[in-house]
Amino acid sequence: MRKILSFNKKTLFILLLVAAGIAFFALKKRAPAPELASKGMNSHGAKLVLAGPPAAVSFPLAYAIASGEFKDLDKDIVFKIWMNPDQLRTLAMSEEPAILAMPSNVAANLYNRKIPVRPMNISTWGILYILSRDKTKTRLADYKNQEIAIPFRGDMPDIVFQIIARKRGFDVQKDFKIRYVSSPFDALTLLLTRRVDNVLLPEPAVSMALRKTGSYPLKIIAPTLFRSVSLQKEWGDVFRQEASMPQAGLAAVGKAAQDNELMKRINAGYAKALAFCQRESAKCGAMIAPYFDQLMPEAVTDAMQASKLEMVTMDKAEIRLKDFYQKLYDIEPASIGGKMPDADFFNPLN
Repeated sequence: MRKILSFNKKTLFILLLVAAGIAFFALKKRAPAPELASKGMNSHGAKLVLAGPPAAVSFPLAYAIASGEFKDLDKDIVFKIWMNPDQLRTLAMSEEPAILAMPSNVAANLYNRKIPVRPMNISTWGILYILSRDKTKTRLADYKNQEIAIPFRGDMPDIVFQIIARKRGFDVQKDFKIRYVSSPFDALTLLLTRRVDNVLLPEPAVSMALRKTGSYPLKIIAPTLFRSVSLQKEWGDVFRQEASMPQAGLAAVGKAAQDNELMKRINAGYAKALAFCQRESAKCGAMIAPYFDQLMPEAVTDAMQASKLEMVTMDKAEIRLKDFYQKLYDIEPASIGGKMPDADFFNPLN
């Protein structure tokens, strides 16, 4: 009888796991998000692409388009989502005019590779967290000899983790078991299916995970998760400075990189949208979530509250950026294109 009961429990657990897995992965395969676009009043076919990742840096951009902020521009605007660094670089090297939300190191990398790019602002100053199944882990030291899944090997999350770990006196290769994955979604999947206990994620993936594991059906078998180490706080601690770093912002590429008036107009609209999304995060989330696959409105709200966001123009961010780039260069020179960007990179928009 005990064996039968044991078998039934195991069977039930497997069935629940499968059901939850199907429900979770269905999110990825659901109908594509609707296109976010805005028609210019006198565009005559002129087009402009605005693009960004499914992250907090893109939320003001999406809100500005959805709310009609850029309708005065004589251009038909379309919003695109890039999911990985390769897709971003493809957009950046296209000849069509575009404004892209991107990691700050990618902007420097493109610039140093002579790709036409004009950085416009830095708006994201802290969105990286370790998400864990263990609520007792509150410091990076607590993860020694532990496995951590990290997306985008050699790009922003990975390099920031390495810089902090080395500054803390750790040998990354020996003191941690790093499991690299191709995207935040892959890292999250490993965590939710209990194949790893700890992941390094950007917002809004962290907020999405916390929301999803607290809702049916995933809450039946998914692990309880905790927002653990803030990498921006660790950064501030090890370098004895503000708990923030210039992680991402907007940059113009293609013909848009030669249009100062366009860049200034986008900067102004972005700043206005960011202020609204910070002040009215629930309304912002409700409006823009449908345009991002897999994203809940509540997760947008949570991410806006958990992220350190402030739009700073390039000339005013120059000192912080140079310091940040030097630290990236010391770990991985290729991450910024093999050298520090020159003075023109930081020039203000005329």
